[in-house]
Amino acid sequence: MNQRSGDPDNQSGSQTGERTAPATGGQAGDGRGRAPARRPFGSRVRAGLLSVDAWVDTAIWRLFSSLRSGVEGYSAWLRRFRARGAGRVAAELASDGVTFGLLGLIVLLTLAQDAFQQTERADWRTTEDFSVTFLDRFGNEIGKRGILLNDTVPLEEIPDHLIKAALATEDRRFFYHFGIDVMGTFRAMMENVRARTVVQGGSSITQQLAKNLFLSNERTLERKINEAFLALWLEMNLSKREILKLYLDRAYMGGGTFGVAAASEFYFGKNVRELSLAEAAMLAGLFKAPSKYAPHINLPAARARANEVLTNMVQAGFMTEGQVIGARRNPAVAIDRSKERSPDHFLDYAFEQVKELARTRPELANDRIVTVRTSLDPGLQRQAERALLDNLRQHGPRYHVEEGATVVVVPETGAVRAMVGGKDYGESQFNRAVTAIRQPGSSFKPFVYITAFMNGYSPASVVPDAPISIGGWSPRNYSRGYAGPVTLKTALTKSINTVPVRLAQAIGRDKIVEYAHAMGITTELLITRPLPLGVAEVTVIDMAASYASFASGGLKVTPTAILEVRNSAGEAIYEHAVNRAPPERIFPEEKAGEMNEVLVNVVENGTGRRARVEGVTAAGKTGTTQAYRDGWFVGYTGNYAAAVWFGNDDFTSTARMTGGSIPAMTWQAIMEYAHKGIELRPLPGVDRPPRAPDEVPVVGTGADRPRLLREQSIAVLEEIGARLDAIGKRVEAPVSASGEPVAQ
Repeated sequence: MNQRSGDPDNQSGSQTGERTAPATGGQAGDGRGRAPARRPFGSRVRAGLLSVDAWVDTAIWRLFSSLRSGVEGYSAWLRRFRARGAGRVAAELASDGVTFGLLGLIVLLTLAQDAFQQTERADWRTTEDFSVTFLDRFGNEIGKRGILLNDTVPLEEIPDHLIKAALATEDRRFFYHFGIDVMGTFRAMMENVRARTVVQGGSSITQQLAKNLFLSNERTLERKINEAFLALWLEMNLSKREILKLYLDRAYMGGGTFGVAAASEFYFGKNVRELSLAEAAMLAGLFKAPSKYAPHINLPAARARANEVLTNMVQAGFMTEGQVIGARRNPAVAIDRSKERSPDHFLDYAFEQVKELARTRPELANDRIVTVRTSLDPGLQRQAERALLDNLRQHGPRYHVEEGATVVVVPETGAVRAMVGGKDYGESQFNRAVTAIRQPGSSFKPFVYITAFMNGYSPASVVPDAPISIGGWSPRNYSRGYAGPVTLKTALTKSINTVPVRLAQAIGRDKIVEYAHAMGITTELLITRPLPLGVAEVTVIDMAASYASFASGGLKVTPTAILEVRNSAGEAIYEHAVNRAPPERIFPEEKAGEMNEVLVNVVENGTGRRARVEGVTAAGKTGTTQAYRDGWFVGYTGNYAAAVWFGNDDFTSTARMTGGSIPAMTWQAIMEYAHKGIELRPLPGVDRPPRAPDEVPVVGTGADRPRLLREQSIAVLEEIGARLDAIGKRVEAPVSASGEPVAQ
């Protein structure tokens, strides 16, 4: 009879074929076929760990043995190729070159991370499709934005001679390099060295496109590094034809136009498909310097440049001399726009505000063909441009300063009346008035003083001007001397450095940052020991708006360029006066009055004396940063607030330029014009007789006209008009033979 397999006494002989494992720990069975007792759990864990440790030790030993054998074998192999003499020197140099090249590549990649982050935008290839017509505050057209960038013409329909002209002039090896034309760059360097000046550029079309899409025009090493890496990125993600199309659509062509299609309409009044060879050569000449060669500004220079482009086409083998001779003899004739001048930096700023407004107002987002009445005063804009350029030409070489920016705003309303973002929009579209962040120097001190006034101090409070050290940092005065106990009014008038540092220690730097942000500073302010002396980063427009809060009596002033927006049907869909929020009060009017009293003294008796305007009560503060890199004057009257900055884009030092020199003189020239023929409003807290605040705009936009008239002037004009009417009636009345009027 078969035994059951489940019988514990007969498992060894069961039909399942199972066998009992022999005892391993020296423990025998019970003699009846039973399994030995299991070892304790701790013993089994220790045994397992010892096994793992042995395996790891063995693996490591074998790995290092293999590496040692490999290194020994590689060394033995290299000994067969041991170089001597000149060969060894070349090998060593090549090895070091590869090592340092790899290190340099790692450093460059690190610096280019910011640029690559911009490529993560999903819409980097698209453009805003707004069609915006901008008007000044009086309703006159001042420019357009949006469809002036016309990218609707396919590359196949752009004339072949225009493409050849662009390639021959900008990048002849475009279809053969990988984004960076090494040979072209070397050739351009040699030509520049031979001519001892910059006569050729080394940037390829791909590099120029990378700058246009992602970067600014600042001439810095970091920008060139980012440009090179972005060019490689574009080459990997786009075809050559796509890159060429984007370049022809995005390059700035002068006159506020971007791309060859928009430029063709602007300069010649025709579709780009209809361009002649002479016109194509003139457009291709604009890529290098649109402001210099724009035909509506300098037609002879534009024609000379077009002739160079034709020569380039012949030298590149794209055309023969016989094919271009007709274009040389019959140069292009552009539409005369010499009298037109657009405030392009202001228009860029206003256009950005339109796009920002569209994000919150669906009626604007749905209808993108709009007309915008801006706050720009064309006369004041021209004066701001003239003042900045005149001072740069006259004093720039002396002080080694190349750039400047200014913003003029109106207190309370925040309407920007003028904006100059740089000396030449054609050379650089970078708006230094809005985008550039620079250290304000002593022009930051009013933020410290108003915070002190809000925490128990007053202009008459006495604080010692004496040496002070904070954690090893010891600020010094510009004069290198100390005045002893001084009032806050005197300290700010003389721009003493130790006093605001002591105030910051007493009231807290965090409170200063809070008030600065509340007044209108939008950039990040790091809480550091030198913060009270202006070691921070701000923008020109933020400084102008912040100082305007003093003139408004403590109300926050938010800058804006838009007064009204109308859709394609002519209906008003936004009005700033109606839709804007009520101004926020930052500090009481009496505290604003105390600040005004001090800053008026700065202009009349302190560092800002060059900013005085005859017959106008003005207040303000100068600012000069370390190593004379930046010069500021920020000031205001009862009518206007303005900020002026001068410096260099590459942050190099000027020749000891202070805020009381070019910046103050430029501010004075702007404000002197701005206050002609208007009612002067008093500053809160300043002892001046009040004036009527009513302002009446004058029709017209002439540069030399007064923009506003007093009520008394209007009354005089009305009286003169009435008398002229009376004289006219007497002349027209019938008379008798004796010469007496005939009764009617």
